[in-house]
Amino acid sequence: MSTFALDQIHAQLPEALVERYVDRAGDAWGVVKPDQIPQVARLLKERLGFRLFISMDAVDRLHLPPEEQDPRFEVLYFLRNIERGELARLKVRVNEGQEVHSIRAVYQGANWGERFVWDFYGVPFKGHGDLRRILMYEEFQGHALRKDYPLRGRQGLIPERPLKDIFRGPGTNGVAG
Repeated sequence: MSTFALDQIHAQLPEALVERYVDRAGDAWGVVKPDQIPQVARLLKERLGFRLFISMDAVDRLHLPPEEQDPRFEVLYFLRNIERGELARLKVRVNEGQEVHSIRAVYQGANWGERFVWDFYGVPFKGHGDLRRILMYEEFQGHALRKDYPLRGRQGLIPERPLKDIFRGPGTNGVAG
């Protein structure tokens, strides 16, 4: 992690950074308030050169010790500054039903990341504009990567949707031969 990035966030947006720490692997993390993540992302991209959105994910902390379960979810962001060779690792911690502000307007790649986190963990993103399932089918009940989703949970099959105007194979013109 770029400690430079964390230092700059702390200096320029002091109210945004809740916590800084180093994990077991020696990587530095910054924990950001849920409503401040767009401003932090904009600062990182426009002023500090973290132009590459790598990925995002989430963690459901339900089965951690009770003192570590609140807030329940962590949304993780990974951003890279290619010129400096630095990686920014950020987290936003939220409880059940609490919204995280979208960074889709800053990083277009966050569109799919936010949809993934919503689809599999149920964390909503305020201001996203197109928050719908990305990998699971629309009729799927629940969020499959949450710790309270049953391990052997099965759902009934849904009827196949009709597809129109699809030709199989290259060079087909729809004429039976």
